[in-house]
Amino acid sequence: MSSISIIGAGAFGTALAISLARDGREVTLWARDPGDMAATRENTRRLPGFAFPESLSLAGDLETAARADVILLAIPMQKTSRFLWIEAALFQDKTLVSCSKGIDVLSGRGPAEIIRYECPEATPAVLSGPSFAVDIAAGLPTALTLAAADPEPLQHMLSTSNIRLYRSTDMVGVEIGGALKNVIAIACGVAIGAGLGESARAALMTRGYAEMNRFAMSRGAAPETLAGLSGFGDLTLTCTSEKSRNFSYGLALGREAPVAEGTTIEGRGTARAVHFAAQKAGVEMPITDIVVALVNGDVTVKDAVEALLSRPLKEE
Repeated sequence: MSSISIIGAGAFGTALAISLARDGREVTLWARDPGDMAATRENTRRLPGFAFPESLSLAGDLETAARADVILLAIPMQKTSRFLWIEAALFQDKTLVSCSKGIDVLSGRGPAEIIRYECPEATPAVLSGPSFAVDIAAGLPTALTLAAADPEPLQHMLSTSNIRLYRSTDMVGVEIGGALKNVIAIACGVAIGAGLGESARAALMTRGYAEMNRFAMSRGAAPETLAGLSGFGDLTLTCTSEKSRNFSYGLALGREAPVAEGTTIEGRGTARAVHFAAQKAGVEMPITDIVVALVNGDVTVKDAVEALLSRPLKEE
């Protein structure tokens, strides 16, 4: 069986490592400073309460982790390009599975495109779908989409007793679904935080899903991909739970409350990246545009709501 490493010991990377190791796979989890985790056999900072299985090894040395045949990249989207640019020599002949969700704000590239650009000899894949780290670590059933040029071997390798993987060859559609649902989740959080109610959230989810499809198809994705786990499924979960960092961030914006510092909010950078890409491609993205204006502090919540409500009446 091929060896597996996970680069990035945040909550999601740790949860994947626990699930894979719990099924008996030999897994290496890389962290910049694994000291506390090595002592406690638990990620007390990012995912407390879940003990590491015996077959989960920790590495602070990136060269050790990079010896694996299959490497899951569980690092923030906006740091992925630079990380691979610096460390490209370690990963050129590997299978690299991106587990981050977003679009790079500087280049406008999705994760698979970044892998191809920075590590042209590596084999890219994308793992995405409706999932919370705490549920995966707890062994609760989770279904995700794995996209690659030839996803079937990876599908069998990375599925576990509680993670069911569905395969796809549409890497563009899978990564765009995972990226844009975070933007719509921010908008939904704003709506709930501002007291606009559940009906407003449902409207934003529906129109946001239409935005996701328009943008995805402009990039060559198949529309049926967005109807699956990495699109509609992830949108539903992320827009309806306070476990979602993007929804919770929008909730704070809507309430005009302080936003927690030090938390990765992938939807912020993605909104900016998609805003520019959509303008260039001539794709209409009104919800994304409003989220960008809110995140940049260019409009108030009241102004944002009025802008959406005053849009021209038209056919659905």
